Amino acid sequence: MDRNQSPPENLILVDRGLDGIAYVTINRPKLLNSLTKPMITDLARAIKSLNQDDSVRVIILSGTGRSFCSGVDLTAAEDVFKGDVKDVETDPVAQMERCKKPIIAAVNGFAVTAGFEITLACDVVVAAKGAKFIDTHARFGIFPSWGLSQKLSRIIGANKAREVSLTAAALTAEVGERLGFVNHVVEEGELMKKARELGEAIVRNNQDLVVRYKAVINDGLKLDLGHALALEKERAHEYYNGMTKDQFKKMQEFIAGRSSKKPSSKL
Repeated sequence: MDRNQSPPENLILVDRGLDGIAYVTINRPKLLNSLTKPMITDLARAIKSLNQDDSVRVIILSGTGRSFCSGVDLTAAEDVFKGDVKDVETDPVAQMERCKKPIIAAVNGFAVTAGFEITLACDVVVAAKGAKFIDTHARFGIFPSWGLSQKLSRIIGANKAREVSLTAAALTAEVGERLGFVNHVVEEGELMKKARELGEAIVRNNQDLVVRYKAVINDGLKLDLGHALALEKERAHEYYNGMTKDQFKKMQEFIAGRSSKKPSSKL
């Protein structure tokens, strides 16, 4: 490399914490974290790698600077959209949907189109006041392929989803919370703190059950209620049939230990 040439920027940052929480950061702040083809591939690989890492129990996904993710960099649109959209290895949303670990989105600024889709692929969403969610597929003539046309309507209802997508109207964090796709709205300075608090609460629980619980919720959402209830029953039988007497004993000891503790005076 020419000594006068700066090294290439790392546009997808990954930090594996010692507490079981991993952080993935979209790091292209000067361009509002818009995604190039290499960034999309790197994000997919990062999620896949963390999913396979037994030390990682929760993933927090965020963006550097004034934006979470402003979508695909349209200067490279042909490179992105004419690629193989069926290649799950380089598809971050596909990898997020395959990820066994809970993913928490920490959204600041703009989550636009692909950024909105990435948000909806997370399991829990924390948004800073002032964050905006926008679907610009119809505005720019881009066909959705990361789930926005299907997921949003299932969360907020078909009529509202049609309005959001066909008008390309911005939704504030507060509206997102009211409609149900944002879990918490916080001050910008509290965004990562709240995401960490949620991650720590998940880490404190039985990790085998956390993985199974996320899977049965997400898999059940793809089914009608009758089949989803049957799925839950089937997996419950499978889980309990696989437990040893020692595991049942430990469960009982844990419950007994919890119930014997003095109740806290704090609500």
